[in-house]
Amino acid sequence: MNKRSTSKPTEAEMAILHVLWERGPSTVRQVQDALEPERGTGYTTTLKLMQIMFDKGLLTRDASSRSHIYSPAISRQKTQRRIVKELLEQVFAGSAQQLVVQALTARKSTPAELAEIRKLIDELEKGKP
Repeated sequence: MNKRSTSKPTEAEMAILHVLWERGPSTVRQVQDALEPERGTGYTTTLKLMQIMFDKGLLTRDASSRSHIYSPAISRQKTQRRIVKELLEQVFAGSAQQLVVQALTARKSTPAELAEIRKLIDELEKGKP
């Protein structure tokens, strides 16, 4: 039974989601090949994780061919928003200002990133989403 997950993905699950968001629908072998150089993840570990993610509702699966094709069940943007919302409430007591301050001081932002942030703030002040 495939049910929607309300918990945030684990670190290993996020690594798999990143591969699928970047590469699109993929087999377990393709995901494992992408993860192996940085994580040293074996095929059976990747397979088990992806089966669990399917059961949790994090992935969809096309079983029409011999090798199942997996896709993210939720977009990168929706996943990021859900995680940020949880982080905002749990760590920053709902203070978006504190979250942004910590995000901007955690690592140096590029001029392009800062320009994009300024543009977003301007749009929000004008009432645009």
